[in-house]
Amino acid sequence: MSSSDQHPASPWHRGEIAIQDHAGVAARMAEIGPRVIRDRMIEQHREFFSHLPFVVLGVVDPEGDVWATLRAGEPGFLHAPDPFRLRVRAAADPGDPAEAGLTEGAAVGLLGIDLATRRRNRLNGIIRREGSDGFEIRVQQSFGNCPQYIRVRQGAERWLNPGAAAPETGQGLDERARALIVGADTVFVATYADGEAGDRQVDVSHRGGAQGFVRIGEDDVLTVPDYSGNRFFNTLGNIRANPRAGLLVIDFTTGDLLQMTGRAELLLDSPEIAHFPGAERLWRFAPRTFVRHAGTVPPR
Repeated sequence: MSSSDQHPASPWHRGEIAIQDHAGVAARMAEIGPRVIRDRMIEQHREFFSHLPFVVLGVVDPEGDVWATLRAGEPGFLHAPDPFRLRVRAAADPGDPAEAGLTEGAAVGLLGIDLATRRRNRLNGIIRREGSDGFEIRVQQSFGNCPQYIRVRQGAERWLNPGAAAPETGQGLDERARALIVGADTVFVATYADGEAGDRQVDVSHRGGAQGFVRIGEDDVLTVPDYSGNRFFNTLGNIRANPRAGLLVIDFTTGDLLQMTGRAELLLDSPEIAHFPGAERLWRFAPRTFVRHAGTVPPR
C-alpha cells in the first residue's frame, strides 16, 4: 500500500475547513472526509441517477456569476457508463443564463434529488461536451447527503418544460419574486471557490424548512437559516472563500421558476440567529439579477 493510499488527500478547501473549525468539527471532518467523499460514483449512486427525471446544476458563467438551474428528461437521460463519468442528455436552453457556463472544461456542481423518497446525492466535476444533445461530467468529488429538511413531493417526473414561455429578466426583486420566496419551503443554492492552482470547485445544494423559512428584509436581502446537517459546510465554506452565489426557487403551484445571482455573506455568531428557531447560523443573499421562467414546471 502506497503512502497516498494510507493517507488520502483531504477533500476540503480552506473555506470549508475554516467553517468546520468554527463549528468545532474540523478534526472529525479531517478523518471522515477522505472516507466519504470519493473521486468516483459508487454503484448505488450510478443506479440512483439513472432513475431521476431531473437534476439540479450549479454553473459559473463567463462573467463569474453563479447560477443554479435544472435539466430534465425521461428517466435514463442521466447515465453513468462507468464510475468516473455521468452523461447528461439534455438540449441546450438559450433562455437559461446558466447555459453560457456549460462549456467544455468548465467546472460544474450537480445535485440529484428524489423528492418522492427524499434521497439525494451530489457530485462536482468538469464538463466534456459531446455533441448538441448534452454533455458529460468527469467526476472529481461524489458523495451522499442525508434526507433532512426535504419535503416529500410526488409527480416530479412531470416537471420541466423548456421553452414554455420567454424568460423575464430584472434587477433586484419585484413583488412577484418576493411573494414566491417568502412562500417557499425549498430553495437550491449554487456556490463556488477557486483554488490557488487555478482549479475551481462548484457546489449546488438543497435548503429546506417550514414555509417562509427564508426571510426578506426591507432592502430585499434574503436571510437563510443554516440548520444542523452533515457538517461538511460545502456551501458555507464556498461563501467564505467567495461571496458570489446563485439561488433557484420553484413555485410548485404555478410552475414558475426563479433564478437569482448575487452575493452572500455569513453570520456565524450574530444575535439574529436566535430569531430563527433551530438555526445554528445564518447567511444572507443580496440578489442582483433575477430570471423568471413562467410555467416552466407544469402544475399538478
